[in-house]
Amino acid sequence: MVTAAAAAPAPVIDVQGIVTRFGATTVHDGVSFRVGRGTLVGLIGSSGTGKSVLLREMIGLHRPTAGRVTLLGTDIWQASAAELDAVRRRFGMMFQDGALFSSLTVAQNVAVPLREHTRLAPATVDALVALRLAQAGLPAEAAARRPSELSGGMRKRAAIARAIALEPELLFLDEPTSGLDPITARGFDRLVRALVDDLGITVLMATHDLDTLLTVVDRVIVLSRGRVLADGSVREVTAVDDEWVRRYFSVRTMTQGDLGDGS
Repeated sequence: MVTAAAAAPAPVIDVQGIVTRFGATTVHDGVSFRVGRGTLVGLIGSSGTGKSVLLREMIGLHRPTAGRVTLLGTDIWQASAAELDAVRRRFGMMFQDGALFSSLTVAQNVAVPLREHTRLAPATVDALVALRLAQAGLPAEAAARRPSELSGGMRKRAAIARAIALEPELLFLDEPTSGLDPITARGFDRLVRALVDDLGITVLMATHDLDTLLTVVDRVIVLSRGRVLADGSVREVTAVDDEWVRRYFSVRTMTQGDLGDGS
């Protein structure tokens, strides 16, 4: 007999018992959570709670002091070099500043992962680059520009085009709307939501943007005092009896309609 637990699909992200110390400072003290496929999750917390550090630990750029990170069935910190390379082809990362190469055009930036991880013909790479730029909402003429010639919003879209170049199953975003005006930020939110709904990508984003949480995420994870303080829909998280959570969500007066159930 197959039990419900056995039949449940494996999580795309499985973080268990992460401890992070820098000298005498403990940033994470047993962070654990799981994320299922096709979910858009917002990771929030006050400054110093280690949201960006946790993202770097999850993608293999910083080794935690203790704990386990499993992405798409692969234990990141126990994997061989070949296993790690294979799983890295299945996820994308957009850093807070975009991390675009300033000396390359937008098209060349988006082509980098395709040239590094595939043996596709140049014409195929060019076609895929054009497709990813279109999916990111960039006009065709942006392809020949350098990052310095783009607006802040267009640079963010170029960065996400590169992050989805290999058609990843999983996408990590670090403060994706930081530095954007409200109108541009909401446009970017709609883009990310479309990636989840139309392409089935799982997204984990570290964010401080309250409007993002209220309009597009399915679930919110709150980091506080080194652990997961709350994990659930916006409505569930705002019901948590915690001073920081109350202050964070009271920045804006929210109506009943603002507090969606996260579905």
